Amino acid sequence: MKTNKTIEVQGIRIALYSKDEMDFISLTDMLKAKDGDFFIADWLRNRNTVEFLGIWERVHNPDFNYGEYATIRSQAGLNSYKISVKEWVAKTNAIGLVAKAGRYGGTYAHKDIVLPQLEMENRVC
Repeated sequence: MKTNKTIEVQGIRIALYSKDEMDFISLTDMLKAKDGDFFIADWLRNRNTVEFLGIWERVHNPDFNYGEYATIRSQAGLNSYKISVKEWVAKTNAIGLVAKAGRYGGTYAHKDIVLPQLEMENRVC
């Protein structure tokens, strides 16, 4: 997973990488622009997010674990519910989100996941 590309959005550098002909965008870099007022863990707790990710995985990932997804979806939105990106990937065999340690570490999401989420956020604001 080699990152050597970046884009600049409103003065913020955002890392990109490609894996298996799929393009990913750094959520970690994007959140730096928001001064930490929103966290990936909070986004992943949201029932709408979990349902969106489940639909995306259903379309793009033949190895997606629907049994684990159903369990996660039933808990999403509850105050006691919490899941990390690494847990999401390990439990569901998801390919749309990646948590990476190291030099180009952070949380990355497939571009088709990031862009609709940004559009929804802009409509709400």
